[in-house]
Amino acid sequence: MKEYTITVVETNNPAILKFETNHFVTKHTNYEFKNIDEAKNSPLAQQLFYLPFIKTVYISGNFIALERFDIVTWNDVKDEVAQQLVEYLNAGEPVILNEEVSKKVPITLYAEVTPNPAVMKFVANKKIVPVSFEFKNIDEAKDSELAKKLFQLPFVKEVFLDENYVSVSKYDVADWTDITLEVRELIREFIANGGEVVSENSVQKQAEETPQKQLQDQNLDDTSKQIIDILEEYVKPAVASDGGNILFKSYEANSKTVNVILQGACSGCPSSTFTLKNGIETMLKNMMGDKVEEVVALNG
Repeated sequence: MKEYTITVVETNNPAILKFETNHFVTKHTNYEFKNIDEAKNSPLAQQLFYLPFIKTVYISGNFIALERFDIVTWNDVKDEVAQQLVEYLNAGEPVILNEEVSKKVPITLYAEVTPNPAVMKFVANKKIVPVSFEFKNIDEAKDSELAKKLFQLPFVKEVFLDENYVSVSKYDVADWTDITLEVRELIREFIANGGEVVSENSVQKQAEETPQKQLQDQNLDDTSKQIIDILEEYVKPAVASDGGNILFKSYEANSKTVNVILQGACSGCPSSTFTLKNGIETMLKNMMGDKVEEVVALNG
């Protein structure tokens, strides 16, 4: 039997708190309940509405997000709520009733060009993975059925997954005008049929290496944590819009060098060096003062 643990994660909205679980609590659907009547299909949500401060319950993938009324602050009640969720889930009680009914998931997917001519971004209207994944070849993709299917196309070179999109890197032998429709339909059909994009175990493992987990690392120095915060708040949204990702790797205090990893469309992009030096490096120098001299992409 699965043993659940809960990680409390703040959101941009102070009224909403996320309670992330180490196992998926729903299969392929997101749920939002505004009151106990709407929650008739979710015993868990019904129980949460017995707490007088709960305004809205969101259940999706590997988290439960709760919006509170202003009568309390989350600091006063979050531990109590987390404990209640852990006890409920570990008792094996149902989260959603009748979720096993097989049905296609409504999904739309559109292709979007990126600054990297070798990479196309395929954007879904729903979240497909909770954390990012990069696969350089089919062997690395052993825990992702979707990536394995994409690698079976002879022109697919690399696959990057993040939140609600898939970035596909191609070999030069193919032209996007000839293959975009085929790739888009493969991805759309896979998600619509309820396929598991990445295995649950792989998601758990990857979640341990996210920037949020890095910030909780007691062994990480304050300068590194500042850099991670800046990359997450100012840089990642911009590179994500282009189908890529940037990860903090290390900070060398002696040389004042920041080492990063570029993923997705950013990896191997002709313009990535310019972006790294004139965008990211300049920003970190301005915001970190004399603590940063250079930003280096270890894979760029």
